[in-house]
Amino acid sequence: MQQTETSVRVTRKGTRKVVIRRRPEVTGLDTRKEMLKRARRAAVPVRSTFVQAPRGPADRSGPLKVFAHTGDKRGLRAYLMVIASCSQINEDGWTTTLDSMVWARLFDTHLGVTAQSARTGAWRTLLRLQERQLLTCTRRRGSSEISVTLLREDGSGDPYDRPDGKTPEDRFFSIPNAFWTDEFDSKLDTPGLVMLLTVAHGKDWAAYPAKRLKEWYGWSEDTTERGLLQVLEVGLVKRRKTFEKKPLLPVGSVLTYQYKVAGPMVTSSRKKPEATA
Repeated sequence: MQQTETSVRVTRKGTRKVVIRRRPEVTGLDTRKEMLKRARRAAVPVRSTFVQAPRGPADRSGPLKVFAHTGDKRGLRAYLMVIASCSQINEDGWTTTLDSMVWARLFDTHLGVTAQSARTGAWRTLLRLQERQLLTCTRRRGSSEISVTLLREDGSGDPYDRPDGKTPEDRFFSIPNAFWTDEFDSKLDTPGLVMLLTVAHGKDWAAYPAKRLKEWYGWSEDTTERGLLQVLEVGLVKRRKTFEKKPLLPVGSVLTYQYKVAGPMVTSSRKKPEATA
């Protein structure tokens, strides 16, 4: 698409003047902000089962584990944006239909490539998410539009409905719009995004010992440690020290770090008086 348009204007004195009009550059951030504005909500609910299954099965890991193992930051950002894009306010409910170039800007697959490569990158990203049974995507022959329909966040392939928090399977955490508008999605790499979602889905001041998270969630100690350092550095998570009694140890206790979301990640439902350690 041409970025400039040239026209010739004749002045009152009869001279010819060339007028160049430049198209405004539309960024991925612009597109994400407009999509959030269209959805008309301050935060986006995400079922906790995306991070971890309810108590019961031996393997409690959720679909987030696959993103952690593969380092699929683009896919994880894209999935979170799809959830943010789909709302009941849309005319098509939990399905969002956009031109593939708009999807490309939402996912940043347009950066540094041709328009066709950008469209292809967006489509391939959506196909990966479809393979993980998090959504379905379709495009009609001869059309550049892609329709994306949400499925439940647990990767079961079941139809999506808005979580209400009334059952363990329906518990959810929220991602405020500021996560996108303040560009935290770009400031974190995959471990940071993984641990941000993990702390957001957990209780305030929970501990995340690196040696236990493979059992609890399915990813490595390295992912846990790197991710926690990142979210602390950008101010989306707080940490405090506490001591746990261990009578059989020489000093009688062990130091433990506890975490909770902070800054823009604190939604109204989590604003409670601070408890002392």
